[in-house]
Amino acid sequence: MTDLLSKFDPLINEREALLSTGVRDPYALVMEEVKSPTLAICNGRETILLGTYNYMGMTFDDDVLAAGHDALDNFGAGTTGSRVLNGTYQGHKECEEALKEFYDMDHAMVFSTGYQANLGVISTLAGKDDYVILDIDSHASIYDGCAMGNAQIVAFRHNDVEALEKRLKRLPQEAGKLVVLEGVYSMLGDVAPLKEMVAICKKHGAMVLVDEAHSMGFIGENGRGVCEEQGVIDDVDFIIGTFSKSVGTVGGFCVSNHPKFEIMRLVCRPYVFTASLPPAVVATSAASIRKLMHSGNKRAHLWENSKRLHQGLRDMGYTLGTPEAQSGIIAVIVEDMMQGALLWQELLKNGLYVNLARPPATPHGVTLLRCSLCAEHSSEQVGEILKIFEKSGKDIGVI
Repeated sequence: MTDLLSKFDPLINEREALLSTGVRDPYALVMEEVKSPTLAICNGRETILLGTYNYMGMTFDDDVLAAGHDALDNFGAGTTGSRVLNGTYQGHKECEEALKEFYDMDHAMVFSTGYQANLGVISTLAGKDDYVILDIDSHASIYDGCAMGNAQIVAFRHNDVEALEKRLKRLPQEAGKLVVLEGVYSMLGDVAPLKEMVAICKKHGAMVLVDEAHSMGFIGENGRGVCEEQGVIDDVDFIIGTFSKSVGTVGGFCVSNHPKFEIMRLVCRPYVFTASLPPAVVATSAASIRKLMHSGNKRAHLWENSKRLHQGLRDMGYTLGTPEAQSGIIAVIVEDMMQGALLWQELLKNGLYVNLARPPATPHGVTLLRCSLCAEHSSEQVGEILKIFEKSGKDIGVI
């Protein structure tokens, strides 16, 4: 009998070798108590959270929590149905109305996760004879959406405007073309040159979808993402996002001004054949989205935190993923998996949690520690984070 798990033997061996050195499993952390968006108890110790994507710190907002309690009391724990059956409650429509108001767009669809939003929208738009042109560093959900729709995948070099245009020029003029971009790329925290890319896409007759998962809420004057900041929000056809980052809950969405967009509710399989989000989740999401419309001060503080941390780490001698702070993500590049795991463990021991990321999720085969800042991190906490990075890096010889 063929062991269908044997294909993972190299990864199993690598993991066992890592754990045999005494390093903790970096992917099995348990948070015993979460005190706030920036503090938790891990391994019995109060720990600063710097790896949660809780960019705007909405998970403990009083108004958000109150909306969730009210929905739980009045609508129950779950819907037990998909959106096209019994799964559309008043809260789902209110959440979609909040999204339309936030983005000032005509249409909004809420999915059960951000992953499903990409999976559903891309696979529905681009089929067997269509082309999806995407950045080679695109998220797994984008690649999986292409595979599910059986579209032809055409990848181009990361954030390379010229490479994108070369790919578009080679495609049949009459073919259906969808260009998928991300506002902020989640591993290095770098921003896409959307202004130039969107102009090229329109020149070659391609529709444009932008995933703003890591930029919604704090990039742009109104928090609408890189599309807003670079002045192309009215030129893109679809924006995908998630509730599991700046919104602070869970779920995904797509917004659009396309006049035929509502047909997606009947033809998008991950929307039609999945149970809808629980009432408390859409209620907290709607409350959070409406508050994010008026969070300019929090956005400004998050940028201050990001710039200060980036500068401080660079001054210590760490190698970072971007030359300057471009988003709420700061990636600390390390030489290899073992070195990264040792630094991750030392940081945790000293009271700081970050993400350890490794290939194939990371570009160019690098290992990195991914820091995601929060608008609720105080200036004092950022100072403490820098002290922990300096002590930990020196203790294990990284800096």
